[in-house]
Amino acid sequence: MANRAPVRTNNSALIAMIADEDTITGFLLAGVGNVDLRRKTNYLIVDSKTTVKQIEDAFKDFTTREDIAIVLISQYVANMVRFLVDSYNKPIPAILEIPSKDHPYDPAHDSVLSRVKYLFSTESVASDRR
Repeated sequence: MANRAPVRTNNSALIAMIADEDTITGFLLAGVGNVDLRRKTNYLIVDSKTTVKQIEDAFKDFTTREDIAIVLISQYVANMVRFLVDSYNKPIPAILEIPSKDHPYDPAHDSVLSRVKYLFSTESVASDRR
């Protein structure tokens, strides 16, 4: 327990989003959006003009910001930067892959689900040895 990262307890934790315009709009209508004093937002709208570099930069920015607790990323966008998503291993902010309107969810590509399956498969092997 001594090696765990401290969990932020103040009321400033945000949800960041990297997704298509419809998904972002839905979350903004729900009140998830934020713009700070430097006009920095907690979301990136991905469209046909968005480059992979912009997605990478947004992912790196959101995962290093102190005020973000969860990063929601559309699965098809996560596939564009899969190497970053799979290599991310910190508990906070948590990375959650979500479906989008035009791209259905594929559990085979979800990094969190694959880690959970791996964890349970090694635990079940270890319990069989006892």
